[in-house]
Amino acid sequence: MFDFCAAQRIVAFAARRRAREGKSTVFQVSFPPAAKEINVRVVYTRCAGLDVHKKSINVCIRDGKGKKVTVTTALFGTFTEDLERLRELLRKHKVRRLVMESTGVYWIPVWNVLERSEWQFDLVLVNPQHVRALPGRKTDRQDCERLAELGQYDLLRGSLIPSPEIRELRDLTRQRTHLTQDRGRIKNRIARLLETANYKLGSVISDLSGKTGWLILNALADGEASPHKLAELAQGSLKNRQRELVNSLQGYATDHFRWLLRQMLDELSGLDRKLNEIDQRLRNRMQPHADAIARLCTIPGVQETTAWTLIAELGVDMSRFPDAAHAASWAGLCPGNCESAGKRQSGRTRKGDRYLRRILVQSAWTVSHKKDCFLTALLLRVAARRGMKKAVLAVAHRILIIAWHILCDGGTYRENGGNYYDQRNAAATARRLTHRLQDLGFEVTLTKTGVKPIRNGTTRWQTPPRVKRKVAENGPVATPDICQKCADWGIACIHARNANSRRQAPPKIESSTT
Repeated sequence: MFDFCAAQRIVAFAARRRAREGKSTVFQVSFPPAAKEINVRVVYTRCAGLDVHKKSINVCIRDGKGKKVTVTTALFGTFTEDLERLRELLRKHKVRRLVMESTGVYWIPVWNVLERSEWQFDLVLVNPQHVRALPGRKTDRQDCERLAELGQYDLLRGSLIPSPEIRELRDLTRQRTHLTQDRGRIKNRIARLLETANYKLGSVISDLSGKTGWLILNALADGEASPHKLAELAQGSLKNRQRELVNSLQGYATDHFRWLLRQMLDELSGLDRKLNEIDQRLRNRMQPHADAIARLCTIPGVQETTAWTLIAELGVDMSRFPDAAHAASWAGLCPGNCESAGKRQSGRTRKGDRYLRRILVQSAWTVSHKKDCFLTALLLRVAARRGMKKAVLAVAHRILIIAWHILCDGGTYRENGGNYYDQRNAAATARRLTHRLQDLGFEVTLTKTGVKPIRNGTTRWQTPPRVKRKVAENGPVATPDICQKCADWGIACIHARNANSRRQAPPKIESSTT
């Protein structure tokens, strides 16, 4: 394997030099231990590169006619009028392919103007890390020229830019995430304010924004100071903890404390109202994808909010990802590659889509509390070897893989059960558990019943796929009178076959030397 970005720079430099010399641009670059053939040819006759900044845009247009390449450079502002003049210049030169870097949010105004043009542009947004300039060759003009040249040879990989509809859904789900985070910060400030006034309500009530907490906090802000009257506002099971509530509500409430508390409660109430409005708007906008949301919600740990985020971040067209592994890599939920001198240095995950990654990790933590679930079994299996945090990330990765298949194939989640890994190789599981008991000093005697109920309601042993292949290869299933062990597994007897092969083996000829 070789560094693709370094190969891009090498190819671009060699192509420029050979173009100046008037030579062909088909050559071979060798990377030990094997040679890699890279055919460099002009894929797009006309290509433009844009170096976008907050107040200015540097433009380079390359028009290749045979061995002659015409380069046109220009400088524009970033107001809408300037962007429209840029659009007309590109249309005048009949440019279709256009490459720009993803610089903050400054590329979005350019994209909006060019996307709405009647002249259909082939827009490519690239990651700045993929087109870094060599040391000593970093200017705005050189940046746009490099983008145009690499785009002309089709050596750049564009980022995922969904349709305007999905981008609007993405704005709503991300705004909801920000409001949820703001709401959590306000709740933490309220808890801190109560502690400064000797109110220990957070030691008795787990959620200060619940029914009981909301009633007590509003009464405190309105001027009620009696701990007994405040404790009488308890709802549900907290009615049985009157004494603890009274003790926790013995504090020092001043006018300054009440004013601050009222400000925070009003702010929290406003955030709740905004969240309800966003939820209602999301439900209305997600109606065309109601079927996909229902199928995604069949995954353990995935609720309505998680399904909204999956559709808003991934979209519903999975053809943009070659397979599920590419989707996981795009989201930053797969191990990174950092290897040198044959040694793996780090497997740290890349950043990816932080909104999608966050919601999937939260869903993975939710799965950890479920029972008789395949994802829970996966979590415990990985946690025993790698720790809980890596196990949660592995489950988030698996949820995304399942979601990709559901959106791609139109199916639903099929539960394998919490004992999936135990049943996959029952004999190995029995040996492992037996050894653990023996290590603790117990004498273990196993008695097999021969019948194992499984989820589909039958009473036969569920034969793994690899065992089914053995049945087809080795003949009919063994009967109990031939071999009880192989009969329980539903395979042809391998012990009798091995015994016959040993009996039919030719005798060994002993040689002696005198």
